[in-house]
Amino acid sequence: MLLERVRPGRKLSAEAAIRLRDACLAGILVVASSPLLLLVGIAVAISSPGPILFRQERVGRYQRPFDMLKFRTMAVGSNDEVHREFVTKMLRDELPHQGGDELFKLTEDERITGVGRILRRFSLDELPQLFNVLSGQMSLVGPRPALPWEVELFQPRHRKRFEVKPGMTGLWQVKGRSSLSMNQALDLDVEYVDRRTFWLDLGILARTVPVVLSGRGAS
Repeated sequence: MLLERVRPGRKLSAEAAIRLRDACLAGILVVASSPLLLLVGIAVAISSPGPILFRQERVGRYQRPFDMLKFRTMAVGSNDEVHREFVTKMLRDELPHQGGDELFKLTEDERITGVGRILRRFSLDELPQLFNVLSGQMSLVGPRPALPWEVELFQPRHRKRFEVKPGMTGLWQVKGRSSLSMNQALDLDVEYVDRRTFWLDLGILARTVPVVLSGRGAS
């Protein structure tokens, strides 16, 4: 691949264009999806006791922490010990990969509510992250925001993913998620940082739509 030297002014212009795109599209999506946001909120509220929104500390650009928003899909007080062990084994490549979604999530996870399973299947639990995008903490496209303890397990080559804002969708989410190991997915995050352009982002956003509607690769 041919690389060109990017001037600082040109880089700033590209960053400004991406930020403007994020703010405009996220704002439009919040308004357009407001009835859906209301319905999902009601469904979460009546599905199990607890708050409608789930706030969790994630690692953002330059490894700065922020609170990521999601609709709550689990019972309040759920223990994450089994999940931590599972993800740790994935990051250390200690689990056999069988080419299915089981690599990226625990099957039959008893912590997830009935409504939560539906929300996760179609990524509806992620909609509140539009407000993270509006606040500038996230982008529409970028590496998925990692948990602090996950970052400690990343290989050195994967630290480059923190040079950009985390995103609601990204390259590996639309590029054969079920056929990748977790470290291969993180490699795609690094590839995204190296290739990142306004137009690549638009292509990823366009490819995200059918993935979400089909429920394929949801976690």
